[in-house]
Amino acid sequence: MAAETFAQTPPAREGRSWWTDAAGHAASGLLRRLRSVVRVIRPAAWVLIAAAVVLWIGGMALGWSESTVAAVVLTVALALCTLFLIGRTAYDVSLDLTRTRVVVGERAVGALTLANTSGRAILPSRVVLPVGAGRGVFAVGRLAAGESVEELFAIPTTRRGVLAVGPVSVVRGDPLGLLERVHRRDEPVDLYVHPRTVAFEGQSLGFFRDLEGLAARDLSPDDVSFHALREYQPGDDLRHVHWRSTARTGTVMVRQYEETRRSHFVLGLSRNPSEYRHPDEFELAISAAGSLGLRAVRDSRQVDLQVQGRTVAAESGKRLLDALAALEPSRPREGGILDLAGTIAANLPLASVVVLLCGSTVEVATLRAACARLPYGARALAIVAKQGASPTLRRIGDADVVTIGELEQLPAALRKVLA
Repeated sequence: MAAETFAQTPPAREGRSWWTDAAGHAASGLLRRLRSVVRVIRPAAWVLIAAAVVLWIGGMALGWSESTVAAVVLTVALALCTLFLIGRTAYDVSLDLTRTRVVVGERAVGALTLANTSGRAILPSRVVLPVGAGRGVFAVGRLAAGESVEELFAIPTTRRGVLAVGPVSVVRGDPLGLLERVHRRDEPVDLYVHPRTVAFEGQSLGFFRDLEGLAARDLSPDDVSFHALREYQPGDDLRHVHWRSTARTGTVMVRQYEETRRSHFVLGLSRNPSEYRHPDEFELAISAAGSLGLRAVRDSRQVDLQVQGRTVAAESGKRLLDALAALEPSRPREGGILDLAGTIAANLPLASVVVLLCGSTVEVATLRAACARLPYGARALAIVAKQGASPTLRRIGDADVVTIGELEQLPAALRKVLA
């Protein structure tokens, strides 16, 4: 008997497990449907629902006919608003921006195409297009089967940044705004708003005269920058034997070279908000960094952008401007221009030219210490953004320091540096 009882126990457990799983699935499905219903109800509708419940209770419990009439009116109004949610929103949505990269002040133009690819008509609805923190609303009329409609729009850009355009939402709701059913279509598109830049004349801002790079103090048996002659040693490459000197001295002489470095252009841009007296100074520094970086990229130089927290390889002008468009002020604990210079020395020791960019609150002593921390042998240039200032040039240690108040002053100020 005990054995028979033991043998019958597992099926009972399996039955309970099946019912438990079924109940769990049913409960999760019910919760999903409940959440979808709750999302349809707007805050104003919740207020009316609560008022209707209170009025129904007051009318039925206390016998107030006025309360009952008001409850009936609210209930009917909510029921009529529910009818506006009926209908399909199966649009085929296409979002097209003519340009995904614009400069501050330009308008980004795009088109939103809605097509009814089904076999039945779609009732009128609203289409919401989010753009950054704002949004655009388009009223779409009734679309018959196979019809499409195109809505053109323009996005004004007043500040630098990266704006998410979309996703497109199709909204169906009542005229009172009590109930609203939203269906998202398509995927968002990033719109890069680049900082303003100015053009420069000359190659690499005049910092390099030769194509191969800047000669270092390290000696090498094989390079392009000739240094001196020395006696042949076992293992030297015979291609570098200087035969004329060998014939004159009677000793085999070989050429010795100085190692050269590729022109490595580094932009060190401080994002510390405490180093800028006004947000416009930060924007001016970003525009100056973009102008200098574009000139170096056009001259086929290796360009890196170093900010607090990361290094951005700017092998193209587009990537450089995209990175500048996304920059935001850093936290004060991430350090200022002094710490940034130390990071450049540690991460980019072979830099040929380093340009530090900061705001007007940086003291002269701090700027001198920052320039002293830069990689040995690199030419240093500091650009201070000071709102409303006249362009000035001064020498701090081994670095040239340029102060500008407007972006248009930068080319003339750099010409003074190179004079």
